Amino acid sequence: MSDAGGSESITVPEGFTLHTENTSHILISSKEEAFLNPVQEFNRDLSVACIRVWSEELNREKEAKWMRSQERRAKREGGGEAETGQQKEQKKAKTASTEPSNGPGDDLPGDVPTAGSTSEGNKREYRPHRFVLLEALSATGLRSIRYAKEIPLVRFVIANDLSASATAAMKRNVELNGLGPSSLDPADSASSSVVSEHQHLPNRGKVRINEGDACALMYNHRTEKTRVDVVDLDPYGTAAPFIDGAVQCVNDGGLLCVTCTDLSVLATTNYHEKCFSNYGGIPVKAEYCHEAALRLVLNTLSTSAGRYGRYIEPLLCLSIDFYVRLFVRVHSAPIEVKKTASKTAMYYICQGCQSFYEQPLGRTVEKVHERSGNVNLQFKTQAGPPVPQKCTECGSTLHVAGPMWSGSLHNNSFISQVLEHLENNQDKYSTAVRMKGMLTVANEELHVPFYFTPSRIAGFFHSVCPPLDDVAYVVISEIENTHAHALKHHFRSALLNAGHTVSRSHALPGSLKTGATRQDVHDVFRSWVKKHPVRMDKVSETSLARQLLAKEARTEANFTRHPRSVTQASKVKLVRYQQNPAPNWGPGTKADSGTKRKREEENE
Repeated sequence: MSDAGGSESITVPEGFTLHTENTSHILISSKEEAFLNPVQEFNRDLSVACIRVWSEELNREKEAKWMRSQERRAKREGGGEAETGQQKEQKKAKTASTEPSNGPGDDLPGDVPTAGSTSEGNKREYRPHRFVLLEALSATGLRSIRYAKEIPLVRFVIANDLSASATAAMKRNVELNGLGPSSLDPADSASSSVVSEHQHLPNRGKVRINEGDACALMYNHRTEKTRVDVVDLDPYGTAAPFIDGAVQCVNDGGLLCVTCTDLSVLATTNYHEKCFSNYGGIPVKAEYCHEAALRLVLNTLSTSAGRYGRYIEPLLCLSIDFYVRLFVRVHSAPIEVKKTASKTAMYYICQGCQSFYEQPLGRTVEKVHERSGNVNLQFKTQAGPPVPQKCTECGSTLHVAGPMWSGSLHNNSFISQVLEHLENNQDKYSTAVRMKGMLTVANEELHVPFYFTPSRIAGFFHSVCPPLDDVAYVVISEIENTHAHALKHHFRSALLNAGHTVSRSHALPGSLKTGATRQDVHDVFRSWVKKHPVRMDKVSETSLARQLLAKEARTEANFTRHPRSVTQASKVKLVRYQQNPAPNWGPGTKADSGTKRKREEENE
């Protein structure tokens, strides 16, 4: 059934309720046969936008490659050189390899390739590349349905779930949205001339449903002919069991979308042994624990891909509400895999002032040849550790965290493209306002680990925050704490005046990231305390504040307003940090029927 008439034209059977999200409709059974969390609409909106922008970029890359191959072909044909039979065969093979392909599903029965070229006489035209997407844990199928309806370059979506009741719900919802076998484009109509690599799929619609184990399905798609272009992992809990299969079954340059909701494991040390078994690293217990969670998951993706000669390119990695969401491209290149160690680090975390000290696992050295100018890479081990057994700032004990990803979390070019797409399509996303705010902050974010909040450091020093009058010119978000924002402005100016870089962090309201060391940050506060003295008679002899104040600032901080203390984006009123969308909200409860694949309890 088409939704052209809107949800009003849909008859809702008894025992079901109709849930509408954007242009998609699904029927939810009162028996909770499949899991759906309405709060995750922001996640789904963001995923649609990111996959759509990625698909357009991939299509441009394939078109540019096709154009280059055509130019080479024209030069060869225009040269009029005689070719031997062997040369002709080599030319045919080379042309076939350089023309863009659809990847998995190219040889589906009767499917006509949609990327490559058509020819009329001597004229050849490029056809847009259409891609295949695999959602390994689909539940109600809402996410797959939205992908099929809202992303123009989707060829088809493979929607999988282990639960029979969930796949039954998917079939019902797919038909409700008119995405069954009858939804195929004429170019994808059936023909029996070619053997299908996906013939095990039970239907041939725009959304093709599979009932089975997610890992087994992805392992069945790990050969070059059967790989898919996008893999979406959105489990209830950890995505760790599915990552190995996912990094193998995605095409070169393909997109991996990963959600993890087990922040009770990733973002605290309460279950560090569980975090190590799932993600191969020890988590952080500090205010920047949510960024550390992102870096732990990225390290898992990176090491998993590296086993197969592949490496990751983070496009957008966000800590959102009760989960993390990552968009990562996967490529194959042995030389890039060798650089992974230099993008991986252990961290020594102070349990007192939360200072951190980075210990990279490796380093990459570039050596330029004097005569040829060629750059040779040498991969070295890293000396360490960077600190003694106690924190150099406050003398507290250090705890080891990691290994985790130490490279960038975002690709600014990609985020800018998503923001441009969002600006032109705001009416297509219900959560467009929040998307714009969070993406704007992420785009400004420095590519350094970890953030801090001036208000937290004020607590370490037992100091006061500046009064409101000092920040009358600062655009204050309705959601951020006013005093924290005031202090943040002073910190921004002091650090900028000292020559350091400063930005916000998307992960926590009122937070800052800087290229300065934690010692530099503390020196700024020591200068602040001189102007706003702390009552030492109220400070214990053994307190953290006394230890921090015992050291003198190396330089006097300049709190004069810096021109860049308020960024251009800060002058625009944006919802950068979301309020709770509903009372008693959160990740929700798992479906009774076991929609998602049975896995270990997070906190065992």
